[in-house]
Amino acid sequence: MADDQTPFPAPLARFRGETPEAPRWFQQAIAQAPERRRIPVSGAGIELLTWGEVGKPGLLFLHGNGAHADWWSFIAPFFAADWRVAAISWSGMGGSDWRPEYSGAVFAEEIFAAAEAAGLEAGGARPVVVGHSFGGFPLMYAAAHHPERLRAAVLVDSSVQPPEKRWRGPPQRLRPNNVYPTLEEALARFRFAPPQGCDNPFVADFIARRSLRRAPLEDGSGEGWTWKFDPMLWTNFRMGDLGDLLPAMKAPTALIWGERSNLMTDEVVDYMLGRMPADVKTMVVPDADHHVMVDQPLAFVAALRGLLAGWSPS
Repeated sequence: MADDQTPFPAPLARFRGETPEAPRWFQQAIAQAPERRRIPVSGAGIELLTWGEVGKPGLLFLHGNGAHADWWSFIAPFFAADWRVAAISWSGMGGSDWRPEYSGAVFAEEIFAAAEAAGLEAGGARPVVVGHSFGGFPLMYAAAHHPERLRAAVLVDSSVQPPEKRWRGPPQRLRPNNVYPTLEEALARFRFAPPQGCDNPFVADFIARRSLRRAPLEDGSGEGWTWKFDPMLWTNFRMGDLGDLLPAMKAPTALIWGERSNLMTDEVVDYMLGRMPADVKTMVVPDADHHVMVDQPLAFVAALRGLLAGWSPS
């Protein structure tokens, strides 16, 4: 997600008035409200959502850049009968605190602190961790540096470009996020990044509304609405070369991507698979762009269930 200060100009359809009508499966999923709390990790409060019973196998979801844990609130309930499920908001995003500096190492700390706090290992098995887009990068770091703490890692449309085409992240920001006078004006600025359409507006509306918080208006006349993410995150973020992490990943790994994703081109997929361990599992979700779980949520659930069947503790 991005606001109007980012380089992604194409807006979605505007969301105004009532939430777009949602199908029954979506309503039932979000009705399974998670337990919400914040846990301390290296000086920052991290938002943690959990579903299901402690003692069942652990499953942790990691969101992408500028997003938040509720991007998984319509996906996680599908697994809660058989898994102890959790989702976090990275520091600098969602309901978590912002940091003066961000790194792969500190994000890996957030992964493992969440797994412990959520009781994902209470059943005696290590957790499976699923990371979408940017969320896959700290997961790659964790799978390379701490593979003994993961049962498996699932990268969802987490694109690592060849060196000559590598994306260096959004341009550095020098000003805070805009504050909009009304919720309607703020929702009208919601976009997916990179730009894409959305055939499920009820999903976009759900995550857009949870991407905002109240904030003082610049003229001091009251409160408006602004995005929750830290606009300086990319300015203060250090990870290292992602290409070097690919061959170092020692945990069992799967790579899922959207058939129409403009980040997972044939060139990118060939580069990544050429660098990753030979036994990596791959899966393409038809009729999906970069935001696979938004574009084809039920197909994504089915794909992930198939992978998890092979990784469930015996």
